[in-house]
Amino acid sequence: MKPVPFAYCRAETLDEALDLLAEFGEDAAVLAGGMSLGAMLNMRLVRPAAVIDVNRLTALAGVVEDGGWIETGALVRQAAAMASSAVAARIPLLAAALPHVGHFQTRGRGTLGGSVAHADPSAEIPLALAALGGQVVLAARGGRRTVPASQFFRGILTTAREPGELLVALRWPAAAPGRGHAFDEVARRRGDFAIAAAAAAAEVDGGGTVRALALGLGGIEDRPLVVDTGPFVGAPATSETASALAEKAADEAEPLADSHASGAYRRQLARVLGARVVGRAFEAASGRG
Repeated sequence: MKPVPFAYCRAETLDEALDLLAEFGEDAAVLAGGMSLGAMLNMRLVRPAAVIDVNRLTALAGVVEDGGWIETGALVRQAAAMASSAVAARIPLLAAALPHVGHFQTRGRGTLGGSVAHADPSAEIPLALAALGGQVVLAARGGRRTVPASQFFRGILTTAREPGELLVALRWPAAAPGRGHAFDEVARRRGDFAIAAAAAAAEVDGGGTVRALALGLGGIEDRPLVVDTGPFVGAPATSETASALAEKAADEAEPLADSHASGAYRRQLARVLGARVVGRAFEAASGRG
């Protein structure tokens, strides 16, 4: 199958891209890596009047530190992020998630911003961003706004981005020294979207007590699920605590059911993967991992 006819517009500057988005509004699709958009066009799941190619906006392909945040431009390729020493040192959860994203061929073109804008609930990059309490930077002709990841994802392939807006950057909290991170998933085949995934970050004090804790689950609900870990801060950093948190998360989730897995199976994966990544994050934070 082939796409419906559309106007191809290659933006040379950010202002030009924003002008095109303002002109076409809801009838525009943005082409960055194209790993998802290309397939959706060919299957006619999307029928834009215009495809706006932003690949020449090299200003959106950098990684910079801004206070306690690391800002990754929307056009940072997934392969480049995997090779980045700054990502490895300052966003280790993203570094742990990236090897699970697609295949090395797709990571060479796929972008961090494109994955977040696409908002597949099983995708690894949105999960890592949400679990860490990251932010999404959106630009339009009227200015910029920053949206917390917890508010950006609104459902399957649905976000808070308005017509006329372009996702220009992601903001990640820089990892504190001594914090442990872990990521894991279950998929039908390596490189497939996850049936379920889990991401965790933890900080443990010298006495073995949890000082800070984050847990996110992907592929379970229609958007990344960020678990309330408040009741477990101050608990011992043990496998029992990890299992209790995962059990709570699984019980409170409303799992999706589809041709790949039942809701009951996804709930069980949430228990297993949640306990696994929290336990690994505890070990890494305690210097045992």
